[in-house]
Amino acid sequence: MLMINYIDLAFQNFLTRPCIWVVKIKSCLKSFGLWDYVDQDKQVSPLQSNPTVTQMKHHEEEKLMKEKAVSVLHSALADDVFSGIMHQETTKQVWDELNERFAGDERVRSIKLLTLKRDFEMLKMKEHESVKEYTSKLSHLVNQMRLYGEVVDNNKVVEKMLISLPDKFEAKIAAIEESCDLKKLDVSEMVNKLSAHEQIFSIRMEDVSDGVFQAKHK
Repeated sequence: MLMINYIDLAFQNFLTRPCIWVVKIKSCLKSFGLWDYVDQDKQVSPLQSNPTVTQMKHHEEEKLMKEKAVSVLHSALADDVFSGIMHQETTKQVWDELNERFAGDERVRSIKLLTLKRDFEMLKMKEHESVKEYTSKLSHLVNQMRLYGEVVDNNKVVEKMLISLPDKFEAKIAAIEESCDLKKLDVSEMVNKLSAHEQIFSIRMEDVSDGVFQAKHK
């Protein structure tokens, strides 16, 4: 239970201040005797031939400790980050990547955040993109900014969507602005409204194309 509480605390710090997360999760691993499996990539000693009961028990305990080290790291990560490190094969590889990413030089982190903020400001939905494709890119960018310590609230994301959509959404944007309180409008609700409009627009364009085709072949 104590380990679970440590992991929960580390996860909350990861969501808000990832550079502090690195320090706290390291302390957690050390306190439970797991740090060598991460820092030194400690391996489980192979069993000798004809092992004793004590040796077999010790072997199983070592295997369990190594698995616990992996579990602690994975459990204390947000899904967006976990998907980026799940390809790593050892706990040391996972740690090295996380440490480089979140506990690196403050200047490097500041530059990275500035780049992400610029990308956020410049991002616009392309004519050929679907709402799903665009919002997926936007969500990923927002998550990255939050990981680097930037506060990006729901209202800011909604406003970004409203000013970065193609002209075909102009009428829908006007309707949303008139009928909804933008400060209370959830991002997922916004996406649903835009997706519904996109489907209707697509059906109408198909009908127009069919009409033109039939007119040409009369």
